[in-house]
Amino acid sequence: MNIPVASQKSLVMVGGTGMVGGYAVRYALNHPAVGRVTAIGRRKLGISHSKLTEVLHRDFGNCSALAETLSGQDAAIYCLGTYTGAVSDAELGKTTVDYTVEFARVLHGGSPGAMFSFLSGNGADPTGRSRIAFARYKGEAENALLAARFPRVYIFRPAYIYPVEPRKEPNSAIGCCARSTRCFGCCSPIK
Repeated sequence: MNIPVASQKSLVMVGGTGMVGGYAVRYALNHPAVGRVTAIGRRKLGISHSKLTEVLHRDFGNCSALAETLSGQDAAIYCLGTYTGAVSDAELGKTTVDYTVEFARVLHGGSPGAMFSFLSGNGADPTGRSRIAFARYKGEAENALLAARFPRVYIFRPAYIYPVEPRKEPNSAIGCCARSTRCFGCCSPIK
């Protein structure tokens, strides 16, 4: 499929070194409708591609320095996050809510017509009443994005994502899900 260069879209990717973000950035790089991918992260992706520009940014609590980079973008995929139990409650809230809101603020300032895709999670609670911190924070981030006046916001709430490559799980609940998925996966007709 040949798509004219003028109609190809620009995409900004945050969280491209993570499991989901890593696959999203690789998919975008290989998609003919995407002409440019700007990956913003705290460390390098470790890949090279003619469509890829990497921007190192260590402090997502202040994204003002990204204003020029985020100007004129067609879409954003935001997968930056951390595991419950791997960091303190305060750090989980800061990473899940504050970083997301700050990034969206600067993106909207330079690209008000951009589409925003957000990796949330099953159980996210937009009411803010959940006793589970992860659910409250993801719900709060979702509410902020929906209020940010982007023309389109897509929120993805996976219950569990089976890692393609084996890894050490950050807590026992996720480890239990991984073991169960492997166990039941051998019985599934879908491979």
